[in-house]
Amino acid sequence: MAVPFRRTSKTKKRMRRTHLKKEVGALTKCPKCGATIRPHRACTKCGYYKNEEVIKVQDNDAE
Repeated sequence: MAVPFRRTSKTKKRMRRTHLKKEVGALTKCPKCGATIRPHRACTKCGYYKNEEVIKVQDNDAE
């Protein structure tokens, strides 16, 4: 089995791994309530998607 002749330095290792970072997903604002949501998803705060109510959301303030 082959064994590396020299140890890989920290710099070389980090240079190789520069593209392996996580990226923040895209976010948009809900046109109805202004909450931050992922695109093409129903809003979890108001339950609307494309100006239609698709989820019945229970208000915690009404209790």
